Amino acid sequence: MKTNNNRSSHSHPFAVAFFAVFVLMALSAAAPACAGDDSALFWSIDRNDERAGYVLGTIHSEDPRVLDFSEAFIEMLSSNHVFAMEMVPDLPTLQRLTEFMQYQDGTTLESRVGPDRYARLQLALVRYQVPADWIAGMKVWAAMMTLSIPPPETGFFMDFSLSLRAAGAGLRVAGLETLEEQLAFLEEMPMEQQVELLDQALAEYPRAQEVHDQMVESYLGGDLLALKVQAEEQLSQLDPEARRYFMHRGIDLRNQRMMESLDPLLNEGRVFVAVGAMHLPGKNGLLQLLRDRGYVLNPLPLPFNAEERVSAREPMQSQRN
Repeated sequence: MKTNNNRSSHSHPFAVAFFAVFVLMALSAAAPACAGDDSALFWSIDRNDERAGYVLGTIHSEDPRVLDFSEAFIEMLSSNHVFAMEMVPDLPTLQRLTEFMQYQDGTTLESRVGPDRYARLQLALVRYQVPADWIAGMKVWAAMMTLSIPPPETGFFMDFSLSLRAAGAGLRVAGLETLEEQLAFLEEMPMEQQVELLDQALAEYPRAQEVHDQMVESYLGGDLLALKVQAEEQLSQLDPEARRYFMHRGIDLRNQRMMESLDPLLNEGRVFVAVGAMHLPGKNGLLQLLRDRGYVLNPLPLPFNAEERVSAREPMQSQRN
């Protein structure tokens, strides 16, 4: 893939932030039903009466409360051999991401969305401190996803924090998808659907922080049902074909692919899995896919240090083998 040097010089600050969007897209674009008791966000994984690992549904947020992990949880994390996340945010991947985010053949964003919509987009992206030359070459889906989250401040998101802690504890950090696999459903999305989603993002971006904060509150409450309701509110504004596309390509097929990558890792040793929360529930979710392969899952308390969760440390500690 050829790199546009003039545009890519500004790319890395935005590429880092983009790793915060993929799970949020899962939260806001697809809402599989929670089956039975599959409403927990943190689970132990057992096989043949032995601990095979853990799976944590994450939220891509910089909120300090989702970064304040308990000591018991850190011990649980450190007891594994592999830390598996959706995609590893290393520098080569970030560089390729910046290339994916922009047209490499001279196409402009304005030519795709029209001058009126482009002017609105330029104004909206002021808050994100995106340079004008960068905006000019952005792909439609990249512009839409940028507006889907509040302007990032630190880039220190939950998933990134967990991966650093895992690497520091000596775990091997592995990706369950490649960048190309993860972006395929966006790259191949029909242009009319991309523009429809961009219009929705333009209409809602002033509320991005409010929506994000509501999701964080639901997440900290361990309330996957509330997250589902919030997701359905956004889904209801989309064309049915766009909803089906996101469910099939953005969630179900990705879940299957992640499970195929996870299987051999679990056969090698204990694995800590951290993926977006809405990849867990439902008949095509990772929890059910793990059960289909003979694993036994048990819900665990949330791993944070909030005062009301202090009492959760003891049961969490007792789950360690």
